[in-house]
Amino acid sequence: MLSRVADNLYWMSRYLERAEHTARVLGVGLTQTLDQDRESARPRWARTLEALQSSSFATPDDPYAITEALTFEPTNQSAIGTCIALARENARQVREQISSEMWEQLNRLYLRVRAKSTAKIWQGEPIEFYQSVKEGAHLFQGVTDSTMSHGEGWFFIQVGRNLERAGSTALLLDVHFQPFLTSAPDVLLEFNDWVALLKCCTAFEAYCKVYTADVQPATVAEFLLLDSESPRSLRFAADRIQRSLKAISVTTNSRWAGRAERLAGRLRAALDYGQVDEIMSDDMHAYLNSIRRECFGIHSAIYQAYVSYSAESALAS
Repeated sequence: MLSRVADNLYWMSRYLERAEHTARVLGVGLTQTLDQDRESARPRWARTLEALQSSSFATPDDPYAITEALTFEPTNQSAIGTCIALARENARQVREQISSEMWEQLNRLYLRVRAKSTAKIWQGEPIEFYQSVKEGAHLFQGVTDSTMSHGEGWFFIQVGRNLERAGSTALLLDVHFQPFLTSAPDVLLEFNDWVALLKCCTAFEAYCKVYTADVQPATVAEFLLLDSESPRSLRFAADRIQRSLKAISVTTNSRWAGRAERLAGRLRAALDYGQVDEIMSDDMHAYLNSIRRECFGIHSAIYQAYVSYSAESALAS
């Protein structure tokens, strides 16, 4: 596969996953504000902006400005409109590599978001709008799995999706657990905050099937970090990253392919054998930061092996 094609498929998947993640987190935040006053909502919005790396685009005092920043701000790489537009542009450049159904679904989602504005969303049903974005992204994933050949290109899509998901979930966990682990009295988390964290990962119902409705910080951390079956857990994402990179390396001759696969295997092993009590008692912030660094390391190794390699290295492999 051409490096350009691999790059476009990889980023198409990452941007769409990022858009779905932003829509989900923002939708949960707006739902929470229905039962909150302005003062109690402020720390929750601050966490939302930090978890989406958007603190410089809005203040936690204005939900309308937050909605604008996280939905339509063109310079915000986490904004839904920006991510969907970039995903569509990457898909357009490899139109011949993806199915017609994939292109049509992504194009429909792009046009739906483009037809909206913050004022229209705010005056209508904002939560329903973000639900439609999530459903559009989920439908694209289902169409991809059902209509695209499960070859090298499909595996690049899986790597992009799960690498983005792992990094986003690690940051989300870090932002929520920092005040809990430091016992900061002005930002103490309540029961509803832990439920909201699970809902931000579409994991509340799956969590209840394992731990019942007894939502405790330690079990929330264990489920989102180490559960082997939940598609939103870091362990599950690491497993899919390694499997996809292994499948890609079988079909390529890149001399650097093994490095990306080894880094993914190391991340998976750390999560396979991790213990939540040790993670939380040691330094959870450092642990989650190390996961994000490893995700970036895997990204860099993927680029070295499949995208930005030199002609000399390609000829030597």
